[in-house]
This record gives sequence, structure tokens and C-alpha cells, in this order.
Amino acid sequence: MHLLDTWQGETLKENLERKGVTRRDFMKMCASMAAIFTVGVPLEGVATAEEAEKIAETLDKVTKPNVAWLQLQECTGCMESVLRSGSSTIEDLVLNQLSVNYNELVMAASGEAAEKALHDLNESPHILVVNGSVSLAEDGVYCMIGGKTSEEVLREAAKNATAILAVGACAVYGSVQAARPNPTHAVGVDDIIKDKPIINVSGCPPIGEVITATITYILTHGKPPKVDAEGRPLFAYDQRIHDSCPRRAHFDAGQFVRTFDDEAARNGWCLYEVGCKGPSTFSPCPIIQWNLKSGWPIGAGHPCIGCTEKHFFDRFTPFYDTLPHIVGFGIENSAEKIGFGLIGAAAAGVVVHGAVTTVREIGMRKSNGAIEPLAAFGEQPNEPTVIAPSTNPDHLAKHAKDAQAQDQGSKS
Repeated sequence: MHLLDTWQGETLKENLERKGVTRRDFMKMCASMAAIFTVGVPLEGVATAEEAEKIAETLDKVTKPNVAWLQLQECTGCMESVLRSGSSTIEDLVLNQLSVNYNELVMAASGEAAEKALHDLNESPHILVVNGSVSLAEDGVYCMIGGKTSEEVLREAAKNATAILAVGACAVYGSVQAARPNPTHAVGVDDIIKDKPIINVSGCPPIGEVITATITYILTHGKPPKVDAEGRPLFAYDQRIHDSCPRRAHFDAGQFVRTFDDEAARNGWCLYEVGCKGPSTFSPCPIIQWNLKSGWPIGAGHPCIGCTEKHFFDRFTPFYDTLPHIVGFGIENSAEKIGFGLIGAAAAGVVVHGAVTTVREIGMRKSNGAIEPLAAFGEQPNEPTVIAPSTNPDHLAKHAKDAQAQDQGSKS
């Protein structure tokens, strides 16, 4: 699938120059996108200058693509995520440079004028972005646009689409309205469109920068990015929230929030026991975050609800119940047991993490139920230090001789 040959209009470089965008700002955007593609972090200095320059050289020559942005059975939250991201990269350097000829939420036209804009757009090659699920129950009457069902609107828009992005949990698999008993028989885009690849940008809503990065990848490479088994771009959804969570150390240590108003919550401990689904959720939330890295749910003290995962509403509710049987590595035997300081898991943790404290001081809970802080986190005075045995042959021989003498003395 080659998209670059199908787009029409002035080049992105010409468009940016006409709008007064400086080369410096453009290169900052390219560096940010290169960083996301490389390691999932939208920060300057993460990717090499050569990678950023490669993106810039390609985008300079790209002509403006036509875009149809459908909003079917949904809440407009995904579009709001883009518009309110706070990122000039999204609002000024990418999305405004696309010929978005149809978008119900932000377009000025309405009624017959809007319908004509979509009809004309559908007749030529375009990128199709879809927010919202498709309603199939009772011949699709639960979501009608201009007298057509959501399925009809989608099929017509997909016919000449050169790339299709299902943006948001609703478009990916139906989301909340597809939860049991699913009265509208809501389904995702890939349940309807079977003859073209679908790029699933999941989340409720997705992070704005992830939407932008996906579109930028298409602009740069002329083809969709590599995806995982769920059709999600690998550059954004290749690791669990749990893997990069800043509270992960507390999970490993068995330090958990028990209620939202306890001392552990105020100290920023792990939210696993109040329902965090981070161990089962693939998303770049802790890395990219929201609104120019100003925050994200776990950072604000609320557990992840797993909204990037398929059928999360059915699989993860009640949201504040603890995920069962989450097994990790290192000192993690299981998240539930480690909180009680089992000797075996604690001993394994001492070995794996460099023997920073003694086994009896790793216990997390006293017999009366009170939380016992971990010495390994510097929470107790006079921390004991375990000194690794010497590997010097002379020292080992002396140690063996002293032990033998002590053994003979005890026998006598």
C-alpha cells in the first residue's frame, strides 16, 4: 500500500512556510516523532539527529492528504483528546495541515453541505479516521447520520480509503456500548471492513500524541506502522503500563495502597490492590502522559482501568477489584503474597536485588496488621549492610582456617 502517490495539493513544507511555521519548530516536531518511533518517548535528544532529519526530508515533499474523520457511536472524547492535548505539534504542525474535509465535531458545514462534503471526499483517495463503534442491532437504527446507518456511512467512506485508522476503544472493538448485554450490537471497525488493514489506536480516549504519531508515520513512510496482535502500532503499545510505571518499585516491595485515603495513598505507593490494571494493560501512558506530560491517571492517584485493552469494560469491572494472580520476577512471588513478607520471596528478593538488607527486615506487615516500611527504601534508620564475601584466594583460605579452628574449639 503506497499512499504518497495518491495525495494531492501543496506540499507540507510549502503549507508550513505559508502559515509562518519556522524550520526550528518543524524540526522539533520531527525529533519528537522520531523519538516516539524509536523508544516511545516524545522528547528531544532521545532519537538521533539523522532519524529526525530523515523524517523532515520525507515530510517536506509530502503533499497534503485528504482526510475523512467519521464520528459514529461515541462520545467525542477521542477528538477532544487531540484538540485539548496542549501540544502545538498536534494542533499546528500536523492535523491542521491535513485536508480534513469532513469532521462533524469541528467543521463549519452542516446538513446537506456536510453530506455533500463527505460524498465528494469518498469519491477520491483519502485517509479515513474513525471514532466510535458501528451499531448493527435492528438494522442499525441506534446510530443514524444523514438518514444512513453507521455501517453504511463507514462502508462508503472506506471504499476509496488508502489507510484506515480506528481511533479510540469504541472504534477498535465497541468499548462501553459493546459491554454486556450490548443492546445496540456495537462492533469495531475491523468487524465491518475486512478487505483492508485497520490500524487500531486504542484507548478511552487514546493519547493525542499517539494519534498524531500514527498519522505522522503514514505521512513519513507512506504505509502503516508495524502493529501487534491487536492491530495497535508497536511503537506505542509494545509494553505494559506496569513495566514503566513510576510506582513499580512499590509493587516489587509489596507496598500497596489499601484505601484511597490511607497513608500509603498519600505516599504514592502502588495502586494494585485498589484495582490498578497496569499489569495487564499495554499503553505508553506513563511515558508520553497527557497534555504535554502534565499528568496521567496513575500519577493523579487513580488506578489504571485498562482502557486500551479489548473488551476492558467486561474484563476489568468492577474497576476497583484487585487483578488476580499477577506474577512478576525478582522478589515478586505474587503481588498479594509479597505484601505479607513471605520468607521465601523475601530471601529471593535479597539475592536478586543485591542483598541490601536482611531477610527479617523485608517483612511488609506486622502481626497486628500495621504496615512495616522497607529498609531498602531508606525508611528506617541504621540500615544494616550486607557485605559480599571476598573472592581473594588468600582471604578464602584464611576464612576456612578460622572456621576450622572455631569448629575444633566448640567440640573441645
